[in-house]
Amino acid sequence: MLAICLQRPHEASQAPEQQPVRVVVTGQVGLDKKDFLQRAVAAAEQMGRRYRLFNVGDRMYAEAPDVPPGRILELPPSRLNALRRSVFKDLLAEASAGDDIVVNTHATFRWRHGLFYAFDYDQMKALNADLYVTLVDNVDRVHARLVRDGHTEHTLKDLMVWREEEILATELLANLVRGHGRFCVLARGNGDSSARTLARLIAASHLKTAYLSYPMSHVAHHGQLLAEIEHFRGQVKRHFVCFDPADLDEKYLAREALGAAEQGRRFLTRNIDGAEVTFETAEVLGILGDIDGQIYARDFKLIDQSELTIAFIPQLPAGPDGHARPAISSGVERELQHAHEAAKEVFVIWRPQAEPSPFITQTANRVFRSTDEAVRFFLTNNYVPPPPSGRLFE
Repeated sequence: MLAICLQRPHEASQAPEQQPVRVVVTGQVGLDKKDFLQRAVAAAEQMGRRYRLFNVGDRMYAEAPDVPPGRILELPPSRLNALRRSVFKDLLAEASAGDDIVVNTHATFRWRHGLFYAFDYDQMKALNADLYVTLVDNVDRVHARLVRDGHTEHTLKDLMVWREEEILATELLANLVRGHGRFCVLARGNGDSSARTLARLIAASHLKTAYLSYPMSHVAHHGQLLAEIEHFRGQVKRHFVCFDPADLDEKYLAREALGAAEQGRRFLTRNIDGAEVTFETAEVLGILGDIDGQIYARDFKLIDQSELTIAFIPQLPAGPDGHARPAISSGVERELQHAHEAAKEVFVIWRPQAEPSPFITQTANRVFRSTDEAVRFFLTNNYVPPPPSGRLFE
């Protein structure tokens, strides 16, 4: 199986000095995409690339002043479609000026009218974006934002399904308009880390993309190993545009829901962004299969869209028998195998004293004994090229 990794905007243009860069960012309602993209655009400008942010939703509300905030999806589909087409017509006119733009929009809507598309192919074809990005986030955080904004007529299952639909529809659109390799998934994460990742994706295209693979549940209660993994993540992110599976981690929902069920509690409460949010235990239990299935599919997609896969395998503390074993999970092993079969460059940082098995050495291009050793290799072998002179895409 050969996967095509992500093409960055400058890699696709035959005459980059004459072509504006256009990026489309989609994602379900409840992501606070506007705030996220404002931070990403600001970070890109600090890197020397200025993008204009075009918020389709804001423009639609501006054209429909009679619609209360947060209620535009209650409009009849015919009016909603007319508003969207009018706004995209303005977008195309503004894009013709030659500015680099980021378009904040949706690929689908799952609302009272059911599931319906949120774009028109002819206008997307005319826009001819260089890159399509679908933003995703933890389902409980999406739910909390929707409730905060007064939207309560949804289930967690609805949100899980909508997330997959948004990914599928955006990838299909990207493939139809521009072909393979112009689509990626990006987790919103916490803080500014993911906003900087998007900024580097669109403004520092000399940097390679990398998927980070490391054990998570196996080391959850080992503080020293967590510190080692954090060091690994921080060092690698300094030199690559990284897709990090920890930026979207919902396994804690399974642990909390199963614990609540064992204690006979009908509800569980989580603190999300400073607010206490209550969930029905049964409803969370009902999406556990979706959580596991989407982790499997999403992490493989992150590998496919990356040029490199870089894995970190720590060593567990010695057990009762006195032996210290590698903290390698079945998930990491499967990710390494998938990356190998997808013809990716695979690098493994192997910390255990025991020698790595053939399942590691035969799937890795190179095995290192420390993060610092790996970074030195990347720096001395041109995996981290110097920034280009002049404008980024010239």
